[in-house]
Amino acid sequence: MLLVIDFMVIAWMVYGYGIAGWADGYESDGVVPASASRAASQAAWLLGGGAVLTGGGLLALGWRIPGVVQLVVLGGGAAHFSSLAAG
Repeated sequence: MLLVIDFMVIAWMVYGYGIAGWADGYESDGVVPASASRAASQAAWLLGGGAVLTGGGLLALGWRIPGVVQLVVLGGGAAHFSSLAAG
């Protein structure tokens, strides 16, 4: 069940990043638009925090496999959004 929720959160973050990037495409005032970068940075922090809290909590409870899955899925999403925010 947690895996489905993880993928839904990641999909919502991808949607938000896509909409922000689409809106940045219409900015024509000569200033470099930063809303897509800001959305990616927020998503990276949210997913990274979720990975630490849920994955670490499950590991502390002794549930090794679900804890590692949480860390890998949410941590991978955080790393992906971190690379989008940087570049």
